[in-house]
Amino acid sequence: MSGDDEDRADALFHALSDRTRRDILRRVLAGEHSVSALAANYDMSFAAVQKHVAVLEKSGLLTKRRSGREQLASGDVAAVRSVASMLTELEQVWRGRIARIDELIASDSTKEG
Repeated sequence: MSGDDEDRADALFHALSDRTRRDILRRVLAGEHSVSALAANYDMSFAAVQKHVAVLEKSGLLTKRRSGREQLASGDVAAVRSVASMLTELEQVWRGRIARIDELIASDSTKEG
């Protein structure tokens, strides 16, 4: 991964590290919501919800558009897929390591026998 890719991964996983942000993301992936409608779902200030939305937007997981006085938020499915792709890549590294351990165990048992 390049430095830019690593920075993007950091931003994505930072955004997903918070329970409220994950919940906001679930809501906006299901459909577009105004930021004020999102804020009504949480026991925190509107400004706090705006900050969560800003983190999601900065990571690319959420996009906003203005409609009159409202800011409407939508989830970005492509960004979510990129997170899934990164996790799949890490899983493949892990599975390769497990396979090597299995090979070492098998080779040790044939040497002993």
